[in-house]
Amino acid sequence: MEELDELRNVAYENARIFKDKVKRLHDCRICHKKLYPGMKELLFNSRLKLFPGKLKSRWSGPFLLKEVFEHGAVELFNENTKESFRVNGHRVKPYYEHQSQTMEVESQALHNPC
Repeated sequence: MEELDELRNVAYENARIFKDKVKRLHDCRICHKKLYPGMKELLFNSRLKLFPGKLKSRWSGPFLLKEVFEHGAVELFNENTKESFRVNGHRVKPYYEHQSQTMEVESQALHNPC
């Protein structure tokens, strides 16, 4: 009976060590977002899963980032409706405006020095 208890304790200890290693591996791959007021952000719509559409995007926006709170929440401002609301910071991602157009203009300026 004592041997079974000892084997169980060894198994628990090995499982704890394995979980700690996996946690460290996952934690080192987390990329922390740097959010600043004035940035434009896209908002993830998690409720779209109820009525999925093939071509419907789950990201809405862009919204203007008004304020970043300490506990991870952000306040977004909708420029069209002039409303602001708070959401979890994990639901937003940066919005990059017209990069392809600016890159084309820059490449044309490099090729045509006039």
